[in-house]
Amino acid sequence: MPMSGDVIFWIVALIVFVAVEAATVGLASIWFAVGALAALICAALGGPVWLQVLWFLVVSVVTLILTRPLAKKLVNGRRVATNADRSIGRTATVTERIDNIAGQGAVRLDGLVWTARSTDDAVAIETGEQVTVREIQGVKLVVERK
Repeated sequence: MPMSGDVIFWIVALIVFVAVEAATVGLASIWFAVGALAALICAALGGPVWLQVLWFLVVSVVTLILTRPLAKKLVNGRRVATNADRSIGRTATVTERIDNIAGQGAVRLDGLVWTARSTDDAVAIETGEQVTVREIQGVKLVVERK
């Protein structure tokens, strides 16, 4: 019994989605592959084209909604903190007055001097004060007074 054009279409779509998924590092098209499989089953059972497309869309969207949070957690959970990331929350000493308006400031952390800026633009932090690192923006530490 020869395959219908609809069945062949969904087989090709399924292969393409699986190939794209296999070629990418992150999850890119697995949801559409599952949707194409559902549409392929519908086509194999003789369902009309509108029903095949509906199955493809519904199953793809439902699969995306149900698995996206888990997928994001798994993909983002592999992120490893760098040495710089480990500086967040640590205490540093101001070596050059931090004044965001003047665009100046530096701190010493673990023996290294970093350019720094304050979380509060209106307040300057004087040399010798202790600050807490809140974030890193490029090569600057964003700090706040302890």
